[in-house]
Amino acid sequence: MSNPAAAPQARYQTYAEFWPFYLNEHAKTLTRALHYVGTSLVFGCIGVAIATAQPRALIAAPFCGYGFAWVAHFFVEKNRPATFKYPLWSLASDFRMYFLALAGKLGAHLRAASASR
Repeated sequence: MSNPAAAPQARYQTYAEFWPFYLNEHAKTLTRALHYVGTSLVFGCIGVAIATAQPRALIAAPFCGYGFAWVAHFFVEKNRPATFKYPLWSLASDFRMYFLALAGKLGAHLRAASASR
């Protein structure tokens, strides 16, 4: 019996379809933790840029965010970052996952995504 989740996925047409895929690509706790570090550093870069009136601090933001995320995908999760195929939905999902985790509400989303495999 073949696993339909293992079949190549056509491009997602809606964000609602993409979100469970995104969460399943972030199944490991360490992957999510590295994303949270990167996202926190992005907010730090923005804060420094505002506090110092130095927009140059924003240059570091994508390196912080994507650096930690890509290390997580390549070395922990061992998958290809969704950013490569879905850059805007992936960015939105990074922030959504971050804020849901801070609010303590990510678990329900992870369980629902896992069940949808």
